[in-house]
Amino acid sequence: MTEPSLTTALPPILNILSERAVLTDGGMATMVYQKGVYINQSFENLNLERPHLVKNIHLEFARAGAEVLSTNTFSANALKLARHGLGDKVKEINLAGVRLAREAAGGECWIAGLIGPPGQDVEGTIAGEELRSVYAQQLATLVSAGIDLLVLEGFGHLPTLAAVVELAREIGGSSLPIAAGVDVEPTRATRFGDAPEAIGKALQAMPADVVGLTDGPGAAVLNEVLDGLRPFVHKPLFLRPGAGLPIRHEDRLLNMATPEYFMELLRKGMMKGARLIGGSTGCHPEHIKAIKSSIKMLQPGAEKAAAPKIEAVAERGPVRMKVFETASKLAAKLRAGEFVVSIEIDPPVGTDATKSLEAAAICRDAGIDAINIADGPRATARMGPMDMAMLLRDQVPGIEPIVHFCCRDRNILGMQADLIGANALGVQNILMITGDPPKLGDYPFATAVYDVDAIGALRIGANLNSGLDLAGNPLKGEATHLFLGAGANPGAIDLDLEIRRLEMKVAAGANYILTQPVYEIDLYHRFRERIAHIEVPVLLGILPLASYRNAEFLTKEVPGMHVPEIIRERLRRCEDKESARLCGIDVAREALAEALPTIQGVYIMPPFNRVDSALSVLEAARSRFNLKVVTK
Repeated sequence: MTEPSLTTALPPILNILSERAVLTDGGMATMVYQKGVYINQSFENLNLERPHLVKNIHLEFARAGAEVLSTNTFSANALKLARHGLGDKVKEINLAGVRLAREAAGGECWIAGLIGPPGQDVEGTIAGEELRSVYAQQLATLVSAGIDLLVLEGFGHLPTLAAVVELAREIGGSSLPIAAGVDVEPTRATRFGDAPEAIGKALQAMPADVVGLTDGPGAAVLNEVLDGLRPFVHKPLFLRPGAGLPIRHEDRLLNMATPEYFMELLRKGMMKGARLIGGSTGCHPEHIKAIKSSIKMLQPGAEKAAAPKIEAVAERGPVRMKVFETASKLAAKLRAGEFVVSIEIDPPVGTDATKSLEAAAICRDAGIDAINIADGPRATARMGPMDMAMLLRDQVPGIEPIVHFCCRDRNILGMQADLIGANALGVQNILMITGDPPKLGDYPFATAVYDVDAIGALRIGANLNSGLDLAGNPLKGEATHLFLGAGANPGAIDLDLEIRRLEMKVAAGANYILTQPVYEIDLYHRFRERIAHIEVPVLLGILPLASYRNAEFLTKEVPGMHVPEIIRERLRRCEDKESARLCGIDVAREALAEALPTIQGVYIMPPFNRVDSALSVLEAARSRFNLKVVTK
């Protein structure tokens, strides 16, 4: 029988990490234990004693979407194996670990040689030649077996980690990719007291290619620590948290690390710059599958083609919209330089749209230009936005819909069919959005499509406006007359990337921009300065805060959102729900008034379809908008 190759034909992983995120597997030890193996034996010796069990776990992670399989060698160093009477099997166990991972990968995954700390009882007490004797044979064996990268995780003592990284560099040479991860405590520091700044500086100084955080008390804490160390690290970031500890809520202990919750937190980590991501202790294939959905949402098509490299934007020339013929009144007003107002109203959960339509009628009577209709907000079973738009047109004439068009739920055939149909029905204002992945709604296991992202969807719409489908076939009859819009996030962590994507959206066919909610007006002015060369109308997003709890949720749980502490404190001091709602309206008015000279419109997202709150916010825009009715 021919031995499987211990090398891969995949591109060097560091090249890929420079372009997009790469997903690792989850917790091998967790899976081994769940297969009925007691913890009083060496899990790494299973590479020899029960190889099919180890290989099958690798297969489960690969089928879930892992692109990197970590060898079952976390504790396969001389010191830990000797405690099980296996000190003479270091080479044999590590070679078997690489072979099993490689067999499971079938050439489709990178293989990471996994190395853990020497043990909490000795970490920080051994160094020099003694530490070298613990790791030298394991490192040499993994390198000789042809691993694609070396992953060191779970280390709590920074000097120990640095010494092992240096030894790995000595043995593996300059061509061996090394990822080094630090374990932190719930205190947001290592168990030796190193704070995020010290962690960041130490990691940057190590001869590792990828550095970051692993295991620890869960993804939420690691995200906070990641914020603290990012300013001191200029390498690709590594984020591989464990499932974390239960939290106490109303005297109950709850384990929050469902796959959907884990996915959301890893998504936040990606938005903070993490590129090598995955799970550790307590993370099953279901967690990896969920993270894969998040990667597809943030990087649609990343497996099919590398994401474009991001270039500096400071020197760019004007970026102008493509103009297509349309009967949209919203388009006419924006092109004429008039101020426009849109208010978002969610479609109903069920068949009765009466309340949504009544809210839309109030907006129309107040002189609002358009109603934004979201596509599947909060992952609940709602009326489709196109159907809601048709009801709006028929029952509330005089106000136009802006239909959100989500890439999550449609392949490219469905997208073209829906856009051609929308045009035929007279629904022309379309807002292209990539869309959040299915998560903590009623259907967390729904499958996301993501054939393209918002940029790709805009190209499809622009093609149809030119009379061609995506394959270049001419449409029978007239071209579509869609008025295409796109979103932007002034608070994006990577503003260069956000602006580059915004340029691409406009080049792809976006005629107007709606921003995510803004509370820090200085942040918005910085964003406006950076996009001065992008010559499209901008509608400022405003979400009136309903309460202190609402503001805390947006800040801590929603990527790209941040409500300043001073505003949260204003809400915290409110005595009841109504006073908090009025305070939220005042905050929104202040933001709108500050931004008013630089915008061509406003897009208001009132909580719970409270259009009275939205109309109250518009008091700040009386100089540019003739509000006919105001309800406090």
